[in-house]
Amino acid sequence: MTEIELNRHSAEIDPSLHIWGYEIPVYLFLGGVVAGIMILTPLIANRVQNEERSFSTRIGPFAAVALLSLGMLMLFLDLAYKLHVFRFYTAWRVTSPMSWGSWILLAIYPATLMLGLRELTDAEVQRLAAFKPVEALKLGGLVRWLRAAAVKYAKAISAANVALGIGLGAYTGLLLSTLGVRNVWSSSVLAPLFLVSGISTGAAFLMALPISRKEHHLIGRVDIAAIVFELSLIGVLFIGMITGSAEKRAAAGLFLGGEFTALFWSLVVIAGLAVPLALEVREIRRHLKPSLIAPLLLLVGGLSLRWILVLAGQA
Repeated sequence: MTEIELNRHSAEIDPSLHIWGYEIPVYLFLGGVVAGIMILTPLIANRVQNEERSFSTRIGPFAAVALLSLGMLMLFLDLAYKLHVFRFYTAWRVTSPMSWGSWILLAIYPATLMLGLRELTDAEVQRLAAFKPVEALKLGGLVRWLRAAAVKYAKAISAANVALGIGLGAYTGLLLSTLGVRNVWSSSVLAPLFLVSGISTGAAFLMALPISRKEHHLIGRVDIAAIVFELSLIGVLFIGMITGSAEKRAAAGLFLGGEFTALFWSLVVIAGLAVPLALEVREIRRHLKPSLIAPLLLLVGGLSLRWILVLAGQA
């Protein structure tokens, strides 16, 4: 990934910033989902009794590892010089969001794996330790030792996951907002917007799995609050553009009558947020059986939000 820091942009002398393809919005989306899972899993563990927990939410941290790995693959595919990927970890630049993000991504792996081990039952840990590949590598003892440590330091592991989840979710928006040369991205609202969107998409991912009714009710209530907050932040984002400089108003025009108007309002605001919000409120108030429609729409909306903003910022 190429990182460019500019306070102005001139097509005559500055490098083109139209360099991000599908890999970056997919990575931003997956990072948001992972952040949501990391934040929600400790909440579910604290609010739902063990006997009411589903297998799906208990292995959520392991799913987060898989999703994060896919996101890291997207970043790797985006690199111009792929053999130089190790350079992200040879230095730490305090002012660089990419440097912060690289180390946060690295820290997430042990944190989520320990959280996942903590969520397993004793019988599941024994089956994992007896799993042929684990047994062949003689890692059964290590699995049991890590599980014991995860249980012993359960509160610290939960806190670490929530903190890293917040950092990851906010970083995905901060990555764009620090590129002030692009007026669509030049907003402090993007960090909290992507964080809240990540919580919502993480909730949608979990609700799309076979989970218990109590878990679905808890996650659904959190998701409703996240959707309302996300809609509010989108409003604040556009108010900041409309009341800003001429360049900011031109950026707002991309979504208010410009080339991204139909896509943004139909995919993100209506189908991706308003409709799922109405469906989830209806399900909770009428005690209806949860459906897959709302979670799937939220996931499509979360991906569309990032994809359209990345494209608009390079327009």
